[in-house]
Amino acid sequence: MSVSIPSPAPAAPRRKRSARFVEIAAVAGVSETTVNRVLNERGSVSPETRARVIAAARQLGVPRVLPDPRHGLTRFDVVMARSTTPYAHRLDLALQRIQQMLDPRILIHRHIVDGDDERRVLELLAGSAHRRDGLIVALRDSPAVRAALQQQLARGVPVVALMSGIGALEGVRYAGIDNVSAGRTAGHFLARLARRLPGRVLILTHRLDFRAHAERVRGCQQALAERQPQLQALAPVECGDDPALARIALEAALQDARRDGVPLVGLYHSGAGSDGLARVLRQLTPPERPVWIGHELSDEHRPLLRLGLMDLVIDQDPDGQVAASLHHLLHATGHVEQTGPGAPNEFRLFGPENLPGEGSYLDAPLKAPVERLQASGSVPPRAASVVGR
Repeated sequence: MSVSIPSPAPAAPRRKRSARFVEIAAVAGVSETTVNRVLNERGSVSPETRARVIAAARQLGVPRVLPDPRHGLTRFDVVMARSTTPYAHRLDLALQRIQQMLDPRILIHRHIVDGDDERRVLELLAGSAHRRDGLIVALRDSPAVRAALQQQLARGVPVVALMSGIGALEGVRYAGIDNVSAGRTAGHFLARLARRLPGRVLILTHRLDFRAHAERVRGCQQALAERQPQLQALAPVECGDDPALARIALEAALQDARRDGVPLVGLYHSGAGSDGLARVLRQLTPPERPVWIGHELSDEHRPLLRLGLMDLVIDQDPDGQVAASLHHLLHATGHVEQTGPGAPNEFRLFGPENLPGEGSYLDAPLKAPVERLQASGSVPPRAASVVGR
C-alpha cells in the first residue's frame, strides 16, 4: 500500500529588509553615529546634516516615522499693499484662518504697507528683525520691487507673488487666477450679451501698474476685438477703487454716447468701487443700462446681481490662493514632500441665478472671523502664531 507524502508548504515570502544605518549613512555621506543621532533624536546635529539624513532615510523607504527635518521656528513674511476693498478683506481673513491650521512652529508675519511708499516697501522686502524662511508679496510690479525680490531669491528665500504677478523674474511662484483669461471671459460675455450694435464698452480698472489689472484689461480688449468687431472698447480709465471716480467716468461715457449717437452697451470694471456705478445705473431705464461685468462676489455685489443692475461677477478664491502660496513655501522649506499644482487658481462665475445662500462657504471669508470658526469647531485650536502688522 503506497502512502502519499504531502509536499511541504511553500515558504512565506521573506519580508523585505529595511535599510540599515550603514546604508543610510552611505547615501547621506555621514557616519552611522550621526544617523543614530538624527533618527533617534539624540545629541546635536547641524540642520543641513539632519536634513540630508532624513532625506536619505526617506529615499531608502525606512518604515518608521521620521523626525521633522527642521528644528525651531519657521517664519514666513507676507508684504501686502494696503487696500480697503472687499477682496483685500477676504484675503486678510484667509491668511488668519489658514494660520490657525498650521503647526505652531510655523509663523506668519503680515506687513500691510502703503503701496506707493516705495522706500518702506523696499525696506520690508530687504529683510526683517527675524530670520526669514519664505516671502509672500501682493504688490504692484515695478523695477525696484523686482530687484528687491531678486536679492531675496539669490539668498535662497522662496518667493510667492499673491494675486498679482511680478513680470520678468524667474523663480517667483505665482498664486492667483489667470487674469488674462478672466478679462477674456468678461469680453466674451459682453460680446454675447450686448443688446444693441454697434455700441461702446467702458473699461474701468484699479491701476494699470498692478499686473493683475493690466492683464484683465488686455484680455477683455482682446476678446471684444475677436468676438464682436461692432463693439468699440473705450480707453481704460484708472479709478483707484474710488467709487466717486468710477461714477464720474461712467457719467462721462454716457454723456459722450448720447452726444455721438453711439450707445454705451457694455461696462467692465476689473477692480472695486461699484457703489458709484450703481448710483448712475439706477437712474437709467432697463433698456438703457449697459451689460455690467465686475469682479468678486462681495456683499456689495450680491444685491446688485439680484436687482439686475449687474449681470456677472468673476470671483477669485482667496482661501485657495493663500493655500497655494503656503503650500509652495512649506515645500520649499521641507515641511511637505509634494509640490503644489503649478497651474493658476480657478475663478468662478456668478450671476443672479446661482448666488449661494447665506452661510455658504463663500460667505465665510466675509462673515466668519477666526474666533467664530474656532468656537464652532471648524478650525482646530492651535498655539497662537505671531501676526505682525
